[in-house]
Amino acid sequence: MKPFAYVRAGSVEEATDAYAAHPGARYLGGGTNLVDLMKLGVETPAALVDVGRLPLESVEELPDGALRVGAMVRNSDLAAHPAVRDRYPVLSQALLAGASGQLRNAATTGGNLLQRTRCPYFQDPSKPCNKRVPGSGCGALEGVHRDHAVLGYSGSCIATNPSDLAVALAALDARVELYGDRGARTLPATEFHRLPGNHPEWDTEIRPGELITGVLLPAATAGLPSAYRKARDRASYAFALASVAAVLHLSDGVVERVGLAFGALAHRPWRARRAEAALLGAAPTRAAFEHALELELADAEPLRDNAYKVPLARRLALDVLGRLARPATY
Repeated sequence: MKPFAYVRAGSVEEATDAYAAHPGARYLGGGTNLVDLMKLGVETPAALVDVGRLPLESVEELPDGALRVGAMVRNSDLAAHPAVRDRYPVLSQALLAGASGQLRNAATTGGNLLQRTRCPYFQDPSKPCNKRVPGSGCGALEGVHRDHAVLGYSGSCIATNPSDLAVALAALDARVELYGDRGARTLPATEFHRLPGNHPEWDTEIRPGELITGVLLPAATAGLPSAYRKARDRASYAFALASVAAVLHLSDGVVERVGLAFGALAHRPWRARRAEAALLGAAPTRAAFEHALELELADAEPLRDNAYKVPLARRLALDVLGRLARPATY
């Protein structure tokens, strides 16, 4: 491991100032992903700015019924929070589907959103990877790509985003709160992560030096039926082969509101806008769900070894939507 400086920040302002003062710095929260990448030689920060003791560890109920989740709230605590379990079950389920209990006890809300892809070419400095070394090529394109993207990828990168939490936030219409040298701002969770395009080294829309300070869970989706389901190679401690988060609200026998997002199919959580548009105002029948999902997945372009992801994602979504629709007309 290469030497690096260490700074412990006492406030959000101290953190962003320290980051600006140390070119090549990285923020350190729970460290469950960053430290592993440092051990592999993938990340070589000049400095670590420790934000682990910032006052961002609370879940706050807002007057309008929304919840603000601090960036340093641990994944285990967020999954177990009574307001989250009651009002946003999809979020609790997604968190509990990710990693082991020990890792969830250390991992943070902000860090979860910033975790890097688990593509083996990215994690191996001896292999070509445009995400790690821009211009070096994508080894996965003609190599081992069973777990890689089928939607929204480019010739530069076919990696997938590994976060379960991010998929649930996309379906819930959550927002990500940021602070940087230009002050505070928020981004929709659906726009926080990027598709790779020609710059796969940029995972998110965060500006240099910006710090995630929290996540806002909106009142509009609070209390609505929601669920998360994940398919993986083994029953626990594995990243998704495909996953789905759904929010479904029915009124007078038709779909009044729907949020649907897929995980492990693209470089970012894939919000299924075509499927949602097809379902709004429709009766929640299996035929309606199948038609909407066919529209959404029509543009999938599987690679040599990952065509299974398309029917897998479809079946997961049919199951989740069907469960949420009962005891309606499904």
